[in-house]
Amino acid sequence: MNVDHFLDGRLKLRHLVLVTVVADEGTLVGAAKAMHVTQPVVTRSLQEIEAIIGVEVFSRGPRGVRPTQYGDILIEHARAVVGNVQAAAERIHGLQRLGMEPVRVGTILAGAHSLLPQTLIRLKKAHPHLTVSVVEAMPEELGLQLSRGEVDVLVGRLQPSSPRATLRHVRLYEEPVRLVVRHEHPCLSTPTSGIEDLMDLPWILPGRNTQLRQELDELFGRRGLPLPANVIECSTILTLKTVLLETDAVAPLPLLIGARDPLLAVLPLGLDTVPREIGITTIADRRPSASTRLLIKELVAVARETDPVLLESRR
Repeated sequence: MNVDHFLDGRLKLRHLVLVTVVADEGTLVGAAKAMHVTQPVVTRSLQEIEAIIGVEVFSRGPRGVRPTQYGDILIEHARAVVGNVQAAAERIHGLQRLGMEPVRVGTILAGAHSLLPQTLIRLKKAHPHLTVSVVEAMPEELGLQLSRGEVDVLVGRLQPSSPRATLRHVRLYEEPVRLVVRHEHPCLSTPTSGIEDLMDLPWILPGRNTQLRQELDELFGRRGLPLPANVIECSTILTLKTVLLETDAVAPLPLLIGARDPLLAVLPLGLDTVPREIGITTIADRRPSASTRLLIKELVAVARETDPVLLESRR
């Protein structure tokens, strides 16, 4: 292959869009349908790509196509390029339409339950025409979306840096995890010395693929305890809260979720899990837009007024 062929003008943006769509659809027929073209057009374009770069991008099979090792590399970078172009179009459109660029913020809402809503309220009061889109997903997916330019900033628990991109983390505060129950839960009036006394209750635990769940599993192991027998695995706040309010379930949650909700209460028990570092994540070599900088400024201001450790000491 000739590396220069990637930049000599023959490899077009439409080619990069094509490989991402084919990868997503898994078949040439599906890709043609998604792109509103015929299958021969997709086949011919794919042949053009492979002729330009000199390697096979997809292997064909009876059930569809699969990326080759070369294809995996091309698809990864194609997604980043296409995402950046889409982001540019959205930013230009937003600036043209409203005079301000829209902001796309990625989060796990449980990790920014109080911080992000309070920030959005203040931001919209000061800048009512600024559009903010909130994207909720798992940390791995959010990291990919940030690296592709599909979101502008991440808010919530700080994660290790991605190998695909150099990230900039801004730590705002540490938020401990505490056991949360409904406001009139019987345990609030009964002395409880530790989680050993709660093993017969229903528990709501985060999914097994989350960092908090791993820490909780280790906590039970250190105490020589099995996991509770009655468990719901759930990381969705709305579902989780409904179950808490209608049962005697207990849920390990960030402190502010229980402390700021009048329908919930925090049990007076410490959990020796790793404190959750809450903060802001951006791409280090990508300058945030003016609108994103406004959001970050408000996040920092709200965080300074939010001290979970001080709040807990007052309880």
